[in-house]
Amino acid sequence: MSVVAQEILLNSRPNGAPTLDTFRSVRRSLPAPSDGQLLVRTLWMSVDPYMRGRMRDQPSYIAPFQVGEPLEGAAVGVVEESRAENFAKGDVVSHFSGWRDHAVIDATTATKIDLDAAPAEAWLGPLGVPGFTAFVGLERFGALKSGETVFISAAAGAVGSMAVQIAKAKGARVIASAGSDDKVAWVGELGADEVINYKTAKDLTAALRKAAPEGLDVYFDNVGGKHLDAALAVAKDSARIVVCGMIAGYNDELPSETMHHLSAIVIKRLSLRGFIVLDHYDLYPEFSAAMIGWLKEGKVKSRDTVHDGLDSAPKAFLGLFSGDNTGKMLVKLADR
Repeated sequence: MSVVAQEILLNSRPNGAPTLDTFRSVRRSLPAPSDGQLLVRTLWMSVDPYMRGRMRDQPSYIAPFQVGEPLEGAAVGVVEESRAENFAKGDVVSHFSGWRDHAVIDATTATKIDLDAAPAEAWLGPLGVPGFTAFVGLERFGALKSGETVFISAAAGAVGSMAVQIAKAKGARVIASAGSDDKVAWVGELGADEVINYKTAKDLTAALRKAAPEGLDVYFDNVGGKHLDAALAVAKDSARIVVCGMIAGYNDELPSETMHHLSAIVIKRLSLRGFIVLDHYDLYPEFSAAMIGWLKEGKVKSRDTVHDGLDSAPKAFLGLFSGDNTGKMLVKLADR
């Protein structure tokens, strides 16, 4: 089968915040799949903040994007041609070759998904990397226990909204932050006990101290900067700080100067641990069983911000850094 695919390329490496000129759309003919490969048509794709780091030409935990080459990211698609055992035409799979409407991929990089357990888009949210990231952070590094107090920043985002609900399912008291009144209200609907609007709070540290007068047992950090500094100030002795992301600084070209309470790490004997979810897939079976149960029981809800069509993907990505999304930012390319 000969297919002409649309792909979104990295057009140039941004200095500071990316713009629409950072991206370029092209069309090219794909080779036929060879043995062990699949031709997949994309249905849904994810845009994620970590992709900003891959636009820099510097060493990291994952290779940088190359100028003139397609971007990539989590996606769900339908198999249109299979040259691999255990995959057939019509199978719906998750894979990592998003930012294109068709892709030829190695079957080893694809995973069949169960649409009876959850709809296709949920495998990019609650059952995808955001839900799994929240689970790993709270379970493995936060070691969150019932009755403890946890602070979750960017709680209206894809990972943060999952972390709020997983923490409540574990019986914790949840303090959260979000950046608008609408987002604050939604995070409250998810079960958070206290929600701080960090854009209107005059003093984030004071607001956090008021919400957690006895201190924090765990901080799940999606933001960095002033949020992390506030959590250091309010943390209890021996609190656990789990660093998932630092979106506040992703577009900065110079180091942050917002930290004032770093000495608390020593004084309070804090545990501060960054993690990359790709290193912890041994927990995925436990996570998926738990998450499917929580979804069926109504303990976890999701909300998506959806852009239509591949051409909208750059705009969707830029919206991550201006707070345009509530929940998971997704691009829908096609119905099945």
